[in-house]
Amino acid sequence: MRVVVQRVSRASVEISGEPIAAIDEGLLALIGVAPSDGPSEAEAAADKLVGLRIFADDEGKMNLSVGEVGGSVLLVSQFTLLGETTKGRRPSFTGAAQPELAEPLIESLAAAVSERGIPTFTGQFGAHMVVSLVNDGPVTLVLEFPGR
Repeated sequence: MRVVVQRVSRASVEISGEPIAAIDEGLLALIGVAPSDGPSEAEAAADKLVGLRIFADDEGKMNLSVGEVGGSVLLVSQFTLLGETTKGRRPSFTGAAQPELAEPLIESLAAAVSERGIPTFTGQFGAHMVVSLVNDGPVTLVLEFPGR
């Protein structure tokens, strides 16, 4: 599982011009699921997202988690994170899980983050989404979990 995490002051997802999810301060997480991923990767990603200390404390140091600042998490599935571009000019997506595996793992990840007390929102799996964000910092991290 590959997760691109961005600290945001706001983020939203629209489908066909209609907003379906929005957050203010928090984390936007783009999620790529690999065929070898399973529930343990979803749990590990949830733990990392909830515990990641990338928000500023009173001294301006990255020392607080999303929960400590009262933030939310917006999760968006993005199979293109697993695109392979070493050959040719067109990406290959054979490293991305099929929807039958990926969708339940994205749902498990969302449930796991929510169960840890963080307001959690999602895009719509498989839809053409327009994702808007204001990256705060900017802070962007790429997280890898061992199923890959």
